[in-house]
Order: sequence, then C-alpha cells, then structure tokens
Amino acid sequence: MPKTLFFLGFILAASGFVSPPLALALGLAYGMTLAHPYHAQSRQLSRFLLQASVVGLGFGMDLHQVIQAGRSGFVYTAAGITFAMTLGWLLGKMLSVKRRVSFLISAGTAICGGSAIAAVGPISGATEEEMAVSLGTVFVLNSIALLTFPAIGGFLHLSQTQFGLWAALAIHDTSSVVGASAKYGAVALAVGTTVKLARALWIVPLSIGTATAYKSSAKIQWPWFIGLFCLAAVANTYWHAGHAAYPVLKHLGIIGLTATLYLIGTGLSGKTIRQVGVRPMLQGVLLWIVIASGSLALIRAGWIHL
Repeated sequence: MPKTLFFLGFILAASGFVSPPLALALGLAYGMTLAHPYHAQSRQLSRFLLQASVVGLGFGMDLHQVIQAGRSGFVYTAAGITFAMTLGWLLGKMLSVKRRVSFLISAGTAICGGSAIAAVGPISGATEEEMAVSLGTVFVLNSIALLTFPAIGGFLHLSQTQFGLWAALAIHDTSSVVGASAKYGAVALAVGTTVKLARALWIVPLSIGTATAYKSSAKIQWPWFIGLFCLAAVANTYWHAGHAAYPVLKHLGIIGLTATLYLIGTGLSGKTIRQVGVRPMLQGVLLWIVIASGSLALIRAGWIHL
C-alpha cells in the first residue's frame, strides 16, 4: 500500500495538474503518515530532477535578463552570504549547537539549502547524523517558506520583481524558490531563478574554503547544471531555429520541479523532525527569520533592487 500511494502521488505531481505548493503538501502528508519505501532512491532522484529541471527552465530565459539579474544580485549575494554565515556561527555558539551542525545549517541558509549542505558536509567531515539533522532543519523551514511566501507577497503587494528577489534571498532551496516564484508570476519566476542560481555558484568558493579550514581532501562538487542553464538561455536568446521546442522544455522543467518538491516532502517525516532536536531547529528558525525579514525590509525600502 505505501508503495502504491507513493507512485500515485509522484504521478500526480508530475502530471502538470497540481501546483508546486500542493505537490509539496502531498509529499508532506505521505512522509508524515507512512514509512518511505524508497528513501535513498528518492533523495537521489530528487537531486537529479532538480538539476535537469533547472536546465529546462533556462530555455524560457532571456540571456540578457540572466546576466542583468546575476550582475545586479552579486553584491547583495556576497553581503548576504557573509552576514548569514557570521550570524549563524554566533547563534550556534549561543545555543551550544554542535560545530559542524551549526556550520551546515548556516551554509544551507546562506546559499542554497540541501545542495550546499550536500556539497560541504563531506568536506567538513560531517557524520550521517549531523547531515540528517542539518538537512532536516533546512527542509522543514524550506517547506514552510514555499507554502507561505506567495501569500505574504500578495498581502504586502510586492511586485513580481520584488517577490522574485526576496524568494531568491530568503528561501533555502532552488526548487522551492522556483515553486514559490512560479506561483507568483512569470517575471517573479525569471528573477527568482536567475538570482538563486547566481547565489548557488557560491557553493564552489565555500567548498574550497571549507576544505582549507578542515584540511580536507574530499572532492569538491561543481554545480555544472548552472552552466547548462546558461547555455539553454543562450539558445533561447540567439538560436531561433529551436523556438518551437523551448516552451515545451520550459514546461517540462516546471513539471520536474513540481515532482521534485513532492519527493522532498515525502522524505520529511516525524522521525526526521524529532531527530533534529530543539537547538539546531531554533538556530535555523532564528537565522531564517532574520534573513527573511531583513531582506524583505531592504527590498521594500528600495535598498535591494534589480
């Protein structure tokens, strides 16, 4: 029965008939009530689907828009990552969170959620338990953001550009940034995706810094899919012969991300939440509240803009 329901939910999420927030809600309902029959395989598939779907979205982007968003968001990204990592370290010290767990939660909040944690975790020598605690913390908050941010943006009458920028700066994972932005509008989707992917590139310097600090020889994971996303944007902008296929590829990217959110939801169980514990979760919540509210205030005041 759990296997049948898992596949039915996945097929529904990949059908194109449900929104990203609903797909995540379906996944959460499954994860909280049933034992996951394919936990490890689901995690691997969600990672692949996320990367492939981001490339698909590139076929709906204008290269000039990608460059402008990436260039404009560079300073905000650098300052935001530095601030988040510093504040995360301070909160971890205050709450007596284990050093590696605190570092991973800070990295996940500062850059791109589970992808950042998966990249720097092995380099820092984190144990499976420390990785699970960090990922669980980020995934819980990531899910909350996807379900609440569009409503908050609508209540505050944020423009699509403002919302896309806020989502990219304040939501942990790329998949949820895309999901929330797509629900808000096409312009929000373009801004949110490009700024978030520019932010994800910081995995590389963070990984190098982590390897130096921990004197690790672990292999650094390079986010090659971001390069493929840019090539897709180049094709959409300059190679007009393929224009008939680009909308289809973009639509497949959105469907893939919706299915990814379902898989992420199924991996979040009551056991995972209990395993996280109070202190790491409190660190993640406090850090996220400061980043989300601070970036929103600066965007509304016009200090952060594209």
